[in-house]
Amino acid sequence: MNKVMLLGRMVRDPEIRFTQSAEPLAVCRFTIAVDRPISKANQDKTADFINCICFGKRGETIGEYFSKGNKIAVIGRIQVSNYTDKSGNNRYSTDVVVEEFDFCESRNTSSEQGEPASKNNGKNSKSNPQPQEETLPMEDMNNEELPF
Repeated sequence: MNKVMLLGRMVRDPEIRFTQSAEPLAVCRFTIAVDRPISKANQDKTADFINCICFGKRGETIGEYFSKGNKIAVIGRIQVSNYTDKSGNNRYSTDVVVEEFDFCESRNTSSEQGEPASKNNGKNSKSNPQPQEETLPMEDMNNEELPF
């Protein structure tokens, strides 16, 4: 079984290209930073930078609605590829082929954190389809209102 689930933030804007076939297919590449768990109290946060690739409508959607700093959840599979570069050296690439993805925050949330909400790059601006949930700070909650 080859299944990967990741939650992280976009390192840069997704890059979309189209194949040169009779029916062009979108190929979207992006990198997400996935935080590692902190084992010691004084230890700095570290992250793994994971290369991802997705195809077709899924890739077009990610390219349109996500930008640098946005949080994304992806489910997919690991794929290892090898190729020969211009110098004749064998190279290897490990990517996550995205089969599913999910929005993890609204554009308003990322703007409030001081990150760019979106870079349109001449695209139509559409609202994020995810509803924004309202949460109360812990001190505002009354224990009598809790269901358990």
